Amino acid sequence: MKKLPKLLVAVAAGTMLPLTAVGAAAAAPDAPAVPAAFAAPAAPAEIKTAPYIDVMQESPTLPEVAEATGQKHFTLAFVLGSAAGCTPMWGGEAALDDQRIIGQIDELRAQGGDVIVATGGAMGPYLESVCGTSDELLNAYKSILDTTGSNHLDIDVEATIQHDVVNEALAKLQAERGTQVSYTLRVQSDETGLDPYSVQVLQSAADHGVDVLVNPMAMEFGSQQPWGDAVIAAAEATLGQMKEIWPDVDEAELKAKLGVTPMIGRNFNGNEFTQEHAQQLVDWAGQNQIGLLSFWSTGRDNGGCPGGAVSPTCSSIEQQPYEFTQIFQGFGG
Repeated sequence: MKKLPKLLVAVAAGTMLPLTAVGAAAAAPDAPAVPAAFAAPAAPAEIKTAPYIDVMQESPTLPEVAEATGQKHFTLAFVLGSAAGCTPMWGGEAALDDQRIIGQIDELRAQGGDVIVATGGAMGPYLESVCGTSDELLNAYKSILDTTGSNHLDIDVEATIQHDVVNEALAKLQAERGTQVSYTLRVQSDETGLDPYSVQVLQSAADHGVDVLVNPMAMEFGSQQPWGDAVIAAAEATLGQMKEIWPDVDEAELKAKLGVTPMIGRNFNGNEFTQEHAQQLVDWAGQNQIGLLSFWSTGRDNGGCPGGAVSPTCSSIEQQPYEFTQIFQGFGG
């Protein structure tokens, strides 16, 4: 996720982009303390559809979208390291316990919702790079989950990370808490699926015994097919790669460990992911009983700039407010 200037960020070269530039010189408060008597959460509830939302934007808020659409699950982007190093912060600049964000999570949960918390993205500093050991990274992950009350963690990998260190930390986290973990990874093409480094990250996860959902970013790759067909083909190619990494797992179980995340509306490569394509993907996902559907992003799910350039705050195509959110709700797994 390459970062553009503030309020000019989108998705380029197969990347999902946060919408607020990270303040490199921002003061970094200490990470929130973990309660001494922390009780490990129950097994995470099943989440089938969770569009990304950039919590560094002032709007839309989680409760607003939930009230307008009935959507109860979201993926929060992004927790990063900070000027202090291995200290998790929203966007690398807002305290993890920032009440504007935590208050939204609490309101959503009061409506019966839940969140997946995503780390990484287009810009660093990645926790997965600045936390020097697996135990340091494990403690950072625990702080994220304790503060948000979630037991779902998404690792968005768009740069080289210490993948063995990361997977060692994730294995410990799952052993302690049963956390549901997903890797969101770059697609190289609709024919080959994930790029070679992403495959390496997953092979490391398999070697460390981490139970992961594989979530290809089906955006900004090259294809000669109609874009709806290309997104599905990229997911199918990723499934083929998963079969090679986990050869002893049957196809139905692998499909249940597959997610798909397109970018709605206009992509930087000139393609447009339309409402028709969204319905096509939802139908395919249901027929194949995959694990998760998401998209980038909720803040773009409106028709505020039809025919315009790619924008972080609208889809750049004609649509009704939250139309993609409502289409994706048709996926029941």
